[in-house]
Amino acid sequence: MGGRGRRDTASADATPEAKLIAPDLLIAECANILWKKVQRNELSKEEALLAARLLQGAEIELLPTRSSMEAATRIAIELDHPAHDCVYLALAIDNDCKFVTADERLLRKLGQKQTLRARAISLTEAAKL
Repeated sequence: MGGRGRRDTASADATPEAKLIAPDLLIAECANILWKKVQRNELSKEEALLAARLLQGAEIELLPTRSSMEAATRIAIELDHPAHDCVYLALAIDNDCKFVTADERLLRKLGQKQTLRARAISLTEAAKL
């Protein structure tokens, strides 16, 4: 890929050229999850803010989602799955890399669509790499 190396959406690969990419949507989703965990008393305010700082400093290349909108919508309709999750898969397809997810429900749906399933890997599988 033009000297940029292989890119994985959510997997820390052991090879030095591996890179993590994610849609810029990741920022809002993570902030929302941290807020929700504070509301549910699963994290303290300090823990949530520390997690936010750590995520802010993570070496993840954030890519704009606008160019993936049509593909994400198509995938969401095809799978009957929320579009915000499908943005990650569309981004992986657009960038010729693997989509790593812990969403077992999405993986089951992808199992019915072989071309899409070939692009995805479970978080458990990725951890073994």
